Amino acid sequence: MNGWTLTAALVLGGGVGATLWGVATGPLRRRVVAQNLSTALACPALLLLSQGYDRPSYVDLALVLALLGPVGTLVFARLLAGELAGDPPRAQGVTWAAAGLGAAVVLALCVAVGPGRAMAKLLVVGALLVGGNLVASRALSGGFREVSRG
Repeated sequence: MNGWTLTAALVLGGGVGATLWGVATGPLRRRVVAQNLSTALACPALLLLSQGYDRPSYVDLALVLALLGPVGTLVFARLLAGELAGDPPRAQGVTWAAAGLGAAVVLALCVAVGPGRAMAKLLVVGALLVGGNLVASRALSGGFREVSRG
């Protein structure tokens, strides 16, 4: 076990374990936030495992997850807009923490792999991960109401 896999184990055990518990229990507002955060934490874990096990294919999996995770959250936000309107979820602190974790992991991996094609792919994954998480979180909290009225 090296430092990359140990960090991935900590992210998976602590972060994803907590979000899975949040998805399985509690009110609707906590479940949708936990679903959004589970993809935002699983993606950096996949990137860390990719470096730890020297498996570039895990970066492709993280790319797909970074793209489809926020899209799934946006679908939930749209379908559950009526139920979430009265008491919208508020998770700015947790959202920014997950975005910061994703950015830190991507930057650390960019330093580790050096310039090249792998770094470009990591930067794309990082942009999708951080941007998608922030947009999906804002949609869950009702930040795009003017779009849904149109």
